[in-house]
Amino acid sequence: MGRTYPPTGAYVVGREKVREFATAIGDANPAYHDLAAARSLGYSDVVAPPTFAFVIAYAGSSQAAMDPELGLDYSRVVHGEQRFSYSRPIVAGDALVATATIEAIRAVAGNDILTTRVDLTTEAGEHVVTTTTVIVARGTAEESA
Repeated sequence: MGRTYPPTGAYVVGREKVREFATAIGDANPAYHDLAAARSLGYSDVVAPPTFAFVIAYAGSSQAAMDPELGLDYSRVVHGEQRFSYSRPIVAGDALVATATIEAIRAVAGNDILTTRVDLTTEAGEHVVTTTTVIVARGTAEESA
Protein backbone atom coordinates (compact mmCIF):
# COMPACT_ATOMS: atom_id res chain seq x y z
CA MET A 1 0.00 0.00 0.00
CA GLY A 2 1.29 3.46 -0.87
CA ARG A 3 3.61 2.22 -3.59
CA THR A 4 3.90 4.63 -6.52
CA TYR A 5 5.03 3.42 -9.94
CA PRO A 6 7.13 5.32 -12.46
CA PRO A 7 5.21 7.64 -14.79
CA THR A 8 4.23 6.23 -18.15
CA GLY A 9 5.39 7.78 -21.38
CA ALA A 10 3.23 10.60 -22.66
CA TYR A 11 -0.01 9.63 -24.38
CA VAL A 12 -0.90 12.18 -27.06
CA VAL A 13 -4.67 12.46 -27.24
CA GLY A 14 -5.73 12.21 -30.88
CA ARG A 15 -8.82 13.86 -32.29
CA GLU A 16 -9.86 10.65 -34.07
CA LYS A 17 -9.36 8.59 -30.88
CA VAL A 18 -11.71 10.95 -29.04
CA ARG A 19 -14.29 10.65 -31.80
CA GLU A 20 -13.97 6.84 -31.91
CA PHE A 21 -14.35 6.59 -28.14
CA ALA A 22 -17.41 8.85 -28.11
CA THR A 23 -18.97 6.81 -30.92
CA ALA A 24 -18.18 3.54 -29.10
CA ILE A 25 -19.99 4.70 -25.96
CA GLY A 26 -22.88 6.10 -27.99
CA ASP A 27 -22.37 9.75 -27.07
CA ALA A 28 -23.22 12.12 -29.92
CA ASN A 29 -22.25 15.31 -28.05
CA PRO A 30 -20.99 17.61 -30.85
CA ALA A 31 -18.05 18.80 -28.71
CA TYR A 32 -16.70 15.22 -28.81
CA HIS A 33 -16.92 14.95 -32.59
CA ASP A 34 -16.78 18.37 -34.22
CA LEU A 35 -13.87 20.81 -33.92
CA ALA A 36 -16.06 23.85 -34.64
CA ALA A 37 -18.55 22.81 -31.95
CA ALA A 38 -15.76 22.34 -29.40
CA ARG A 39 -14.17 25.69 -30.30
CA SER A 40 -17.55 27.43 -29.99
CA LEU A 41 -17.53 26.27 -26.35
CA GLY A 42 -14.05 27.69 -25.78
CA TYR A 43 -11.94 24.55 -26.20
CA SER A 44 -8.85 24.38 -28.38
CA ASP A 45 -9.91 21.05 -29.91
CA VAL A 46 -12.49 18.29 -29.52
CA VAL A 47 -13.19 17.40 -25.90
CA ALA A 48 -12.91 13.83 -24.64
CA PRO A 49 -15.86 12.26 -22.80
CA PRO A 50 -15.15 12.01 -19.06
CA THR A 51 -14.55 8.24 -19.12
CA PHE A 52 -11.91 8.61 -21.87
CA ALA A 53 -9.40 9.17 -19.07
CA PHE A 54 -9.47 5.42 -18.42
CA VAL A 55 -7.89 4.80 -21.84
CA ILE A 56 -4.79 6.64 -20.64
CA ALA A 57 -4.95 5.63 -16.98
CA TYR A 58 -5.07 1.93 -17.86
CA ALA A 59 -1.33 1.88 -18.58
CA GLY A 60 -0.64 3.20 -15.10
CA SER A 61 -3.10 0.99 -13.24
CA SER A 62 -1.81 -2.04 -15.13
CA GLN A 63 1.65 -1.42 -13.70
CA ALA A 64 0.17 -1.95 -10.25
CA ALA A 65 -2.19 -4.81 -11.05
CA MET A 66 0.48 -6.76 -12.95
CA ASP A 67 3.29 -6.10 -10.46
CA PRO A 68 4.76 -9.56 -9.69
CA GLU A 69 5.49 -8.44 -6.11
CA LEU A 70 1.78 -7.83 -5.60
CA GLY A 71 0.97 -11.41 -6.63
CA LEU A 72 -2.52 -10.61 -7.91
CA ASP A 73 -4.21 -13.44 -9.81
CA TYR A 74 -5.56 -11.33 -12.67
CA SER A 75 -7.50 -14.29 -14.11
CA ARG A 76 -9.89 -13.89 -11.16
CA VAL A 77 -10.29 -10.11 -11.37
CA VAL A 78 -13.50 -8.22 -11.98
CA HIS A 79 -13.87 -4.45 -12.19
CA GLY A 80 -15.51 -3.12 -9.05
CA GLU A 81 -15.63 0.65 -9.28
CA GLN A 82 -14.31 3.64 -11.24
CA ARG A 83 -14.21 7.32 -10.24
CA PHE A 84 -12.85 10.44 -11.97
CA SER A 85 -11.89 13.76 -10.40
CA TYR A 86 -11.13 16.42 -13.01
CA SER A 87 -9.19 19.69 -12.81
CA ARG A 88 -10.05 20.34 -16.45
CA PRO A 89 -11.37 18.38 -19.45
CA ILE A 90 -9.07 16.36 -21.68
CA VAL A 91 -8.84 17.77 -25.21
CA ALA A 92 -7.26 16.44 -28.38
CA GLY A 93 -3.62 17.46 -28.48
CA ASP A 94 -3.01 16.93 -24.76
CA ALA A 95 0.12 14.88 -24.00
CA LEU A 96 -0.69 13.15 -20.71
CA VAL A 97 1.45 11.11 -18.34
CA ALA A 98 -0.04 8.54 -15.94
CA THR A 99 1.39 7.92 -12.45
CA ALA A 100 -0.18 5.07 -10.47
CA THR A 101 -0.27 4.56 -6.71
CA ILE A 102 -1.70 1.65 -4.74
CA GLU A 103 -4.17 3.31 -2.40
CA ALA A 104 -5.55 0.27 -0.55
CA ILE A 105 -5.39 -3.49 -0.39
CA ARG A 106 -7.91 -5.37 1.69
CA ALA A 107 -9.54 -8.76 2.00
CA VAL A 108 -13.33 -9.03 2.27
CA ALA A 109 -15.36 -12.26 2.24
CA GLY A 110 -12.53 -14.24 0.65
CA ASN A 111 -11.86 -11.62 -2.03
CA ASP A 112 -8.79 -9.41 -2.44
CA ILE A 113 -9.74 -5.81 -3.21
CA LEU A 114 -7.20 -3.46 -4.75
CA THR A 115 -7.71 0.29 -5.04
CA THR A 116 -5.37 2.23 -7.33
CA ARG A 117 -5.17 5.95 -8.00
CA VAL A 118 -3.78 7.20 -11.29
CA ASP A 119 -2.94 10.87 -11.67
CA LEU A 120 -2.95 12.15 -15.25
CA THR A 121 -0.85 15.24 -15.76
CA THR A 122 0.56 17.13 -18.70
CA GLU A 123 4.25 16.64 -19.39
CA ALA A 124 4.77 20.00 -17.63
CA GLY A 125 3.09 18.60 -14.49
CA GLU A 126 -0.36 20.26 -14.73
CA HIS A 127 -2.95 18.01 -13.08
CA VAL A 128 -5.79 17.08 -15.43
CA VAL A 129 -7.63 14.20 -13.80
CA THR A 130 -7.29 11.57 -11.08
CA THR A 131 -8.86 8.19 -11.69
CA THR A 132 -9.59 5.76 -8.88
CA THR A 133 -10.08 2.12 -9.79
CA VAL A 134 -11.25 -0.70 -7.54
CA ILE A 135 -10.74 -4.27 -8.73
CA VAL A 136 -11.79 -7.45 -6.98
CA ALA A 137 -9.88 -10.73 -7.22
CA ARG A 138 -12.59 -13.25 -6.46
CA GLY A 139 -11.81 -16.01 -4.00
CA THR A 140 -8.11 -15.25 -3.64
CA ALA A 141 -7.88 -13.83 -0.12
CA GLU A 142 -6.36 -16.05 2.53
CA GLU A 143 -8.75 -16.78 5.34
CA SER A 144 -7.60 -15.90 8.88
CA ALA A 145 -7.36 -18.80 11.30
